[in-house]
Amino acid sequence: MSSPIQRHSERDEGSAAPAATAPAYPQLRLNSDALENNIRVMASWCRERHVDLAPHVKTTMSAPIITRQMAAGAVGVTVATVDQTASALAWGHRHVLIANQVVDRLGLTRLRSWLEEDSGREIRCFVDSAAGIGAAAQVFDAEAGAALEVLLDVGTPGGRTGIRSLQEAVRIAELVRAAPGLRLVGVAGYEGVVPNSRAEETIAAVDRHCRLVRDVYLEVARFYETPAPIYSMGGSAFPDRVAEYLPDESQVAGTRRILRSGCYVTHDHGTYAGVSPVPGLLPALTVRAVVLSIPEDGMAVVGAGKRDLPYDAGLPVVLSVQAADGALKDGATAVVRNLFDHHTVLTGVSGLDVTDVVDFGISHPCSAFDRWPEYVVTDGTGQEIGVWHTDFHRSSLLRPTGEPRQECRVSGPVVTGR
Repeated sequence: MSSPIQRHSERDEGSAAPAATAPAYPQLRLNSDALENNIRVMASWCRERHVDLAPHVKTTMSAPIITRQMAAGAVGVTVATVDQTASALAWGHRHVLIANQVVDRLGLTRLRSWLEEDSGREIRCFVDSAAGIGAAAQVFDAEAGAALEVLLDVGTPGGRTGIRSLQEAVRIAELVRAAPGLRLVGVAGYEGVVPNSRAEETIAAVDRHCRLVRDVYLEVARFYETPAPIYSMGGSAFPDRVAEYLPDESQVAGTRRILRSGCYVTHDHGTYAGVSPVPGLLPALTVRAVVLSIPEDGMAVVGAGKRDLPYDAGLPVVLSVQAADGALKDGATAVVRNLFDHHTVLTGVSGLDVTDVVDFGISHPCSAFDRWPEYVVTDGTGQEIGVWHTDFHRSSLLRPTGEPRQECRVSGPVVTGR
């Protein structure tokens, strides 16, 4: 059987119509040239600041993209859940940071099993409480064949998980050190629990958090049980502020500075386009949909909605309009008014017709990929060159023995940028 990419590139002889197996509208579309650019740009940005990158792959959960990030120098992958860890292991990654707490017995048992199966694996997670440490210690007990390496999670008032003070940090670090099955290997923070803006008060809040995380990292250094302690921050919206407060080896010997940035890989036309300080990133992601109806003058309805388009960080924007035959309609105008489940209402419409194709730019890629089991890959001119897959919804990618299931294989060949 042909691969999805081969099927998608096939055309009936003498006809411009795509093969019946091509993804129907609406489509998520990825510009591979922009993707490759962003991977190069971020890798260079990190090298210049002597920071390692372990990209947060929850953004895409797509093996071909992650393969390219690793090839550009990433030192591992970051995930958010135990199931995402299973995906990363099934793809062959052995250095996995879970940027989250794992306190349930089932999740912790799976971590223990994976670590015992392969001593070369590094699977780390966060801790911030005596209760969480106790839960982990019950699973990683004296009989465990591997220890669980953990990072102390530092949070912000009113934010998410994480300790809030130096005093609390020392207390939790002492508890980790006293737990035989756990090892403290670093400290992590997340500076993104603020509005994505460059307003003065926002930057001040980010700086306060970065200072606290650095202070905690230095304060608990005596508890580290590794020659290469980790200092880890998010880094998608405010990597420049993170870079201002990085510790170094003159403060803690062997320090490894790791960013967990994820959204840079596709960037966007919204929140990250407005806030990211990394020059040269390009929006790589669009959604293409067809005009279904023009029920009133100045109004059109497009066949894509909340199930297809992210809207948590701003409504999509109309980038371009084409006629059904592919001819660009330069004079067409429209603005997104609101989204229903599978429909988007446009207003201020002129020059649009039923069967026209609309390309939307999106805001916040983390809320885009998870809507799509497959997406279309294009070159820089918009020519379709492949179909890639995401893997958000598989809950058991590894057998109890750790052997990947057959269905874990990535479908289709890897397409290189042109």
